[in-house]
Amino acid sequence: MSRRRRLSLGQRLVIAAPYLWIAAFFLAPMLLVAKISVSQSVLARPPYRPIFQFSDSLAELWAKAQDFTLDSYRALVNDTLYVESYLSSLTIAAIATLITLIVAYPFALAMARAPERLRPILIGLAVAPFWTSFLIRVYAWIALLKDEGLINNALMALGLISAPLQMYATPGAVVVGIVYSYLPFMLLPIYAALERQDASLREAAADLGASPAQVFLRVTLPLSREGVIAGSLLVFIPAVGEFVIPDLLGGSETLMIGRTLWNDFFSNHDWPAASAAAIALVALLMVPLLLWERARLKEEGAR
Repeated sequence: MSRRRRLSLGQRLVIAAPYLWIAAFFLAPMLLVAKISVSQSVLARPPYRPIFQFSDSLAELWAKAQDFTLDSYRALVNDTLYVESYLSSLTIAAIATLITLIVAYPFALAMARAPERLRPILIGLAVAPFWTSFLIRVYAWIALLKDEGLINNALMALGLISAPLQMYATPGAVVVGIVYSYLPFMLLPIYAALERQDASLREAAADLGASPAQVFLRVTLPLSREGVIAGSLLVFIPAVGEFVIPDLLGGSETLMIGRTLWNDFFSNHDWPAASAAAIALVALLMVPLLLWERARLKEEGAR
């Protein structure tokens, strides 16, 4: 039996770098937020009293266990504001993800079927929005959707409407903003999946008598499933916790968990409640990721 090759120090550092990055910029902040979520809310600066410190010994942690509270987590279920915020966020994110998929798939298919010399140009055009500030792009939609905006003025000039349509400060405006902002995140994974497909499979299906629609439904679409799932997750997960787009394009009745968290942190100064809501949001969004990973591993094991 051959001996396992020992990795050099440089190779170990390269392997460890992603884990160190995750530990420093994800796990450590999440531990701090989790600590605040079980703290007591007080009128002070900062507006919470920690139950325990990371430096506490086991004996000190045991002595402080009687002050341990989960009131902030209970409020997530008992307070209808949080329940409605989560449900509204999930609904808006799901609708926006579906629309983004419907819009992105034809573009990704056209890019994958384009001549190879044109594909780099098309990819550059797909990511071109990233070259502009995110806030500027969202503010542009304000100018388009307001009552006196470009869309209403154009429709009224054409005689299609007699009064401005209420588009700005609505859930629909939030969906439009999410679709526009996150379209490249859906487009590129689908394009990558389509571009890797073997053209001979489509040709074989056509030779066997399949119509273009049947070739798409039975060959192209199933083989691009991984790209569709990856793109959908890349859009859905950040859209659920989105704050900037609902704050700028949504009205006061547009309820999303990102705005609720902001209000708890900066308006109500209830950091434990906001931290508990953030931890619950992360746990909620881990569910589709874990289900996808489980299904992927199961599929690989069946091959």
